[in-house]
Amino acid sequence: MGFLPLAPPGATPVRILTVAGSDSGGGAGIQADMRTCALLGVHACVAVSAVTVQNTVGVKSFHEVPPDTVAAQIAAVVPDIGIQAAKTGMLASAPIITAVADTWRELGMTVPLVVDPVSASMHGDALLAESALDALRDKLFPLATLVTPNLHEVRLLVGIEVVDAASQRAAARALHALGPQWALVKGGHLPSAQHSPDLLYDGTDFLEFPGPRVATADDHGAGDTLAAAAAAALAHGFGVVDAVAFAKRWVTECLRAAYPLGRGHGPVSPLFRLGLHGS
Repeated sequence: MGFLPLAPPGATPVRILTVAGSDSGGGAGIQADMRTCALLGVHACVAVSAVTVQNTVGVKSFHEVPPDTVAAQIAAVVPDIGIQAAKTGMLASAPIITAVADTWRELGMTVPLVVDPVSASMHGDALLAESALDALRDKLFPLATLVTPNLHEVRLLVGIEVVDAASQRAAARALHALGPQWALVKGGHLPSAQHSPDLLYDGTDFLEFPGPRVATADDHGAGDTLAAAAAAALAHGFGVVDAVAFAKRWVTECLRAAYPLGRGHGPVSPLFRLGLHGS
């Protein structure tokens, strides 16, 4: 696959900001975002929203970072280092979501924002209270360039159970109505599809991104990885369609290179870029 341009040695690369939780197992969250950015030649600044206690089997518990500390991390990084795009992942609570949205507005941010609305586990269990889902819908989605929910998160956010192409389109319309410029409904969990069709919608046109369904149980961090890759491409000046196409190719290769870890689900792996795993 083609990759993003690399800065010459010693030159400052493009930068993104990721606001997300820390995964103690190293497979998802901030860790997945930074791995993808590093292997794409992008510098990742971080604002940690929560510290999770998790491994390959599941999330045991998590500790929320105080909302003012989350906001302060963003306010410290952006004016000093400068960013060309941002993404959000696990934001844990309505006060944190509100703090992120308020800080975004206060700083006058105009760079692309990818919102990965982490609100359900890979097994479909809700991870956010309804008040936090309301904050995502009302405060953060209207700021987003692109939102990237999986099908479990679609169900929680807009109440649509995606089971086929028609309901996937209905979900994309409902998500777009919440205010983002583009809505991507990922089809990795679509039971009726032999492939993994992702659907992008801008309020007028639907664009489908087909992809192979990679046969692996080691898919931890796939959503974070796709969103981080899209943000990295947007930081390089890609349009949304091209950024999503790039991110789809990237996460597919990361799935092919995924490796077993622990007693549960191993992570998708961008290490294929180094020739250490996969293609």
